[in-house]
Amino acid sequence: MTLSITAKADLLTDILTKKLDAQALSSHEMDSILNPAPSLSAEDALLPQNRYSLDHDSAQKIFRHSFWANYVVKDHKKGEDIPVSDTLIREAEISPNGQYVVYGKGQNLFIYKVLFKTEVPITTDTKDIFNGMSDWLYEEEFGITRLFWFSPDSKQVAFVRLDEQSVPTFSWQVYAGRQYPDMKSLRYPKAGTANAQASVCIYDISTKGIRTIKLPELQDSYIPRLKWRSEDELIIERVNRDQTKIEIFSANPKSTVCTSLYTEASDRYFVDYELFDQWQWLTDGRMVILSEKGGWRQLYLYSAQGYEQKLLTPANIDITQVYGVDEKSGLVYYQAAPNPAERHLYAVNLKSGKISSLTSQAGTHALTFAKDMRTAIDCYQSVLTANQYTLYEVKADKLASPKLIKDNKDLEAAWAQTGLTGKQFICIPTERGDTLDAWVILPKELADIHSRSARKYPVVLMQYSGPASQRVLNTWRHRFGHYLAAQGYIVVNADPRGTDCRGRAWRNETYMNLGQKEAEDHLSVARFMQQLPCADSSKIAMIGWSYGGFQTIRTMCEQTAPLIKCGIAIAPVTDWTLYDTGYTERFMRRPQVNDKGYQAADLTQMANRLQGHLLLVHSTGDDNVHFQNTLLLSDALVKAGKQFDTQLYIDDNHSLLDKTNNEHLHRKILDFLKKNL
Repeated sequence: MTLSITAKADLLTDILTKKLDAQALSSHEMDSILNPAPSLSAEDALLPQNRYSLDHDSAQKIFRHSFWANYVVKDHKKGEDIPVSDTLIREAEISPNGQYVVYGKGQNLFIYKVLFKTEVPITTDTKDIFNGMSDWLYEEEFGITRLFWFSPDSKQVAFVRLDEQSVPTFSWQVYAGRQYPDMKSLRYPKAGTANAQASVCIYDISTKGIRTIKLPELQDSYIPRLKWRSEDELIIERVNRDQTKIEIFSANPKSTVCTSLYTEASDRYFVDYELFDQWQWLTDGRMVILSEKGGWRQLYLYSAQGYEQKLLTPANIDITQVYGVDEKSGLVYYQAAPNPAERHLYAVNLKSGKISSLTSQAGTHALTFAKDMRTAIDCYQSVLTANQYTLYEVKADKLASPKLIKDNKDLEAAWAQTGLTGKQFICIPTERGDTLDAWVILPKELADIHSRSARKYPVVLMQYSGPASQRVLNTWRHRFGHYLAAQGYIVVNADPRGTDCRGRAWRNETYMNLGQKEAEDHLSVARFMQQLPCADSSKIAMIGWSYGGFQTIRTMCEQTAPLIKCGIAIAPVTDWTLYDTGYTERFMRRPQVNDKGYQAADLTQMANRLQGHLLLVHSTGDDNVHFQNTLLLSDALVKAGKQFDTQLYIDDNHSLLDKTNNEHLHRKILDFLKKNL
C-alpha cells in the first residue's frame, strides 16, 4: 500500500484520536432499553423517588477517574434545577427514596436534604482523612472513586474512612506558564512505606450519629468494597496488606458486631480482590461466589452461613464476569474465556450443574442483562467486526428473538478503505516447550508470517506484559500497530507468563519476581520472529508503556545476544520500591519480606547490561509512575557509560493525554524506528 504524506498524517491522526474505534452504546442507553421506566400515575410521578434525579456540569479532573463538579437536583415536577452545594463537590449520589444526596466536599462527607433544601455535614475531620471518598491509591489500584453506600431503606450511609496521616507525601514541580515552578503533592505510599488506615463507619440519617463497625483487629489492611444485603446487614470485604488473604464479613449496622462469612488465603499466590464484585446472593441467603482457589476462576455455591455446598463450573477455563442469577430458571449466567483471546456467554444450572454455551460466533461477547434476567443486549466484536449490539430474549439456556439495535458497518467500510491489514492470531513456541498467545499485523504485501518475500521487513514487538493483564484479544481495536504495519514493519504482540486467562498458576508465574520470566518469553518471541522468511533478523525493536516500558528495558538488559536492536520505554517503572503499595505489593509483597525480588527487578542495578539503542520517554507531571524513575535510570546509564536518547514532556500525566504531546510522541517513535532499524 502506498499512501501520500498527507494521507499518512491523516491516518495517524485518526488512529491516535480513536476515530477508527467503534461507537458504543452508553450504559444509560442500554439500561433504558432493558429496563424501561414503568408508566406512572400522576400521583406516583410526584413521589420523591420518581420526582428527583441528579445531574452535573463543569467537571474538573482530580485523579485518573474522579472529578469535582457542580451538581444539581432536577425537580421533574416543577421543571427546575436545584443546586446541591455552592461549591464544587464530588461523587454525589441520590438515595433510593430520592430524599437525600450524599457527596464529598473537601475530604468530608455531606448530606443534602432534598425536601428541605438543607446541607448537613456528616463528618468534620481535618485534612489527611478521607471520608467516603477514595484517595489516590484506592482510585488507581482498587478501581473505585466512591467509598460510601446508601442502605436499601435510605436511612443509613455506610462509608470507609481512610486515615492518611502517616502516609508519606510525594511532590513534583509544575513548570508551564510560571517564572518560578509551583509544587503539587499528594499522599503516595510507596512499596514498604506506611499505608492509610481503613475503618468502616455507619451514619444514621435520623440521629446524625456515626458508629464504627467492630472488625477483628488487623492494623494494616485494605477495605475496597462494601455491599448492603439489607438494611440490617452490611457485607464488608477486607484484604490484608500483602493481598494474600481476603476476608468477607457480615456486619450488623446497629450493633456494629461482625461475623466472618468467608476467608480465602494463599502462601503462594496473591488473592484477587475483584472476584468479590462478581458474587451473587440468592433470596434464601445462599451465595454464588467466584474464586480461583481451585486453580481457575470458578463458581461455587455456598450456604448463607458461609459453608461450601458444591463446585458449579469445571476447571481449565477462567470465568471473567458473572452477570446474575435467574432463580425462576435456576440458572447463573456468566462470561468465560474458552480460549484466552475470546469471551463467551454461558449458563450453569444450580441444581443439575448442566452448563450451556449461549454464544458461538468467534470473538468477544459482553452481555448487559435486564434486572429480571429475561432480556439482554450482547455487545459482540472481533478483529473483523466493529461493536455490534443485539437485543435478545433470554429463554433459559438460549438467546432468542434477536433484534439488531446498532452496528458499526459504516466504520467497517471506512476501515476497509484505509487498506490497512488486520490482526492474525498465532501461537509462538518457546524453548520450554509451551506456547505464547500472540497476534501479528503484517504489511499489506504479506499474506501470512510464512510468506516469502524479496524484501525483508523489520519487526516491532509491542507489549504491556503486566501481571494479570491481557493484550492478545479478539476485539475490534485499531491502534498504532496498524499504522506501523502500513509503514513496512511486521508488528507482533505476545502475552508472556503472568498474564490472564490461562489459569491461576500461569497468572502467578511472575509472582515475587517481576520482569525476568516475561523477558525470557519476549526473547523467545524475538528468536521466533528472526526465523521467519519475511523478517529481517537484524532489525527487531520493542515498545512498551508503563509496565511495558519496564519490560522493554528489562528485556534489553537480559539479552545475551543483540536480539533487540532498539527499544522505546514510555513512563517506565525502573525501581519497584518507587511505585505504590497497592499494585507493587500485590505481586511482590513488601520489600521487607522480598528484598531479593526487588533487587532483581531494579533496572538501575543492571544498567551496565543494557544492549541496544534505548529511547526513554517521560512526563515531569506523571503522578502515577513518577519522573523520578526515569531520572534515576538515566543517572545509572550515564555512570555505566551507556548512550541513550530521551524525550521529555512537562506537566502532562501518565497517559500523555495532551493531544499535542500524544501526537508528537508517536511521530518521535516513528523517527526513532526509522533511524535505528
